[in-house]
Amino acid sequence: MTTTEQLYVSKHPLVKHKLTLLRDKTIDHRTFRELVRELTLLLTYEATMDVATKAHQVETPMGTATGVEVEETIGLVPVMRAGMGMVDGIMELLPSVQVWHIGLYRDEETLRPVEYYNKLPDEATVQICMVLDPMLATGGSAIATINILKKWGAIRIKYIGLLAAPEGVKALSEAHPDVPIHIAELDEHLNDIGFIVPGLGDAGDRMYGT
Repeated sequence: MTTTEQLYVSKHPLVKHKLTLLRDKTIDHRTFRELVRELTLLLTYEATMDVATKAHQVETPMGTATGVEVEETIGLVPVMRAGMGMVDGIMELLPSVQVWHIGLYRDEETLRPVEYYNKLPDEATVQICMVLDPMLATGGSAIATINILKKWGAIRIKYIGLLAAPEGVKALSEAHPDVPIHIAELDEHLNDIGFIVPGLGDAGDRMYGT
């Protein structure tokens, strides 16, 4: 991974290959969803490199082996609706994760996030929260979601996305300098309507055929 302070841009060749396929405007919705799932799985592998473990012994057919087991519990917070498409990939890798939902939409005039749904439990029940949102554009949705999580009591938070604009990375880094940002690629800039360039269009629309 390429690392700059809290920004982690994957250098894995499979990530780069699948992201290139994902950008192609000619692929169908099913293929788009499959690629999002695969990319999320790969990015999660990289984002969990520092998860705490403890020693654990198991009996093999030939004797006793000492290994490790993950010590921290993980919660997923997909930002609806596009973040929902990232959940399946992580659950393949970490089937015991908890999943909660926060609904935000972007006001097309102000480009600011508006919360319309929050299904968090009464108090934080995990050690790590992973915020899932494919596109880090202005950073507004990510910042708003992390604000909600910190107010709720979350201590350790990671952001996992597919693409980011420099403007979004800067905004999120300034608002939450303690939150690592894991992405497949850092793109060029935002256009005048707040979309990432070259990007891949509207991830939710392409994912769900709307």
